[in-house]
Amino acid sequence: MAYQSKDLSVLAYANGFTLWHYTTVDTAAVVDTEDYFNDASHMLRVGDMIMANVDTDGTPAAGIFLVNANAAGVVDVADITAVGGTDTD
Repeated sequence: MAYQSKDLSVLAYANGFTLWHYTTVDTAAVVDTEDYFNDASHMLRVGDMIMANVDTDGTPAAGIFLVNANAAGVVDVADITAVGGTDTD
């Protein structure tokens, strides 16, 4: 699939920083590819964080992506930092 603008929303904004939420059926590896968020380049800034729910129709996972580059309409996010752990029950 691809980036869907309807699935990106602002959670908080302060001092030039935005905390976003994004949900998608795409895996974290797909979302992490350069260019995935290019259509949102006019909103995302370097240093913004995106709380994400990924692979929602498969093996759901959650984590945080850091926007580490945004130049000339090309956005790159760092690899996901996973949230949660193994559920042994």
